[in-house]
Amino acid sequence: MHVSQLFQPLRIGSLDLENRIVIAPMCQYSADEGRATAWHTMHLGTLALSGAGLLITEAAAVSPEGRITPDDLGLYSDETEAALGAVLAAVRKHSAMPVAVQLAHAGRKASSHAPWDGGHQIGPHEPRGWQTKAPSAVAHAADEHPPVALDAAGIARVLGDFAVAARRAARLGVEGIEIHGAHGYLIHEFLSPLSNHRDDGYGGSLDNRMRFALEVFDAVRAAFPAERPVWMRLSATDWVEGGWDVAGTVALSRALEARGCAAVHVSSGGVSPRQAIALGPNYQVGFATAVKDAVSIPVIAVGLITEAAQAEAIVAEGLADAVSLARAMLYDPRWPWHAAAALGAQVRAPKQYWRSQPREHKDLFKDASFGQR
Repeated sequence: MHVSQLFQPLRIGSLDLENRIVIAPMCQYSADEGRATAWHTMHLGTLALSGAGLLITEAAAVSPEGRITPDDLGLYSDETEAALGAVLAAVRKHSAMPVAVQLAHAGRKASSHAPWDGGHQIGPHEPRGWQTKAPSAVAHAADEHPPVALDAAGIARVLGDFAVAARRAARLGVEGIEIHGAHGYLIHEFLSPLSNHRDDGYGGSLDNRMRFALEVFDAVRAAFPAERPVWMRLSATDWVEGGWDVAGTVALSRALEARGCAAVHVSSGGVSPRQAIALGPNYQVGFATAVKDAVSIPVIAVGLITEAAQAEAIVAEGLADAVSLARAMLYDPRWPWHAAAALGAQVRAPKQYWRSQPREHKDLFKDASFGQR
């Protein structure tokens, strides 16, 4: 009898997941001055009933200037903490799925319009815009206003912002923290030679360019309860010659593991509009495998993983320890149910929905264990 490997348990640090399906962070651009809204209750509530092993919230900015757009979620004040806490409390009444918060700073890609409004930069003198900060005063695109290079005091402030946000996340009772070190945002900007032109201890050599990422990890790890895991999402390559690459990602992953990082979530791209991405199913899985071959902590693969058999093969063949889905989950919030049916596995679902089981899969669902937190 075939036993699905996708639906086997996985431990990330001290956190036990029932299966290896992770819901990736997906920005909603629907917050009110950083505060989560009713939209987030509906959105996260839907995903929390999906039967996945882990739900990671969208990026929560650690400061107002760290938001991608003026409508991004934040975790930088009592008001933003209370708003997200209210959303999570509502979700938890009907789901026992573990929830992690992604903490982020957008760096030079901050102060932008939402994607459906074009995603272009909002200049610092335009309504709702602000001056962006980055490792170097190099704009993301030629037609954008350049960021201000962070000085030593500015770097210290950002590290402090990450630590404070981690303490807020701890008070919200989330089971883990993912640090956003990918997609061209501030941490990635320090890593990549394309965006980091510094000549101090944070620039130049690989070790210097990794320094900020490691300091952010250390700050978050120290501020978050030791029994709960912290991990990082990385872009494995810039898809631009001379940029951040897989060798750097492997080196950073090893350094993170040595510091107590619980997992690595491997994505790619985002730091340069010159990127030439070879899109296709599993197009980033090879990067995850390269990291997995170099570390002993779990590695999560992401990127155009849309089919149950595809996800099963990634895990069964040892290419990654788990898969994360983003757009596929938006399109089909019951993706794990359908994957379990296709792979002969079971998945947690609320009893109110049990009558939706196909007749040929009468043992598909198991109790969602409401109220177990």
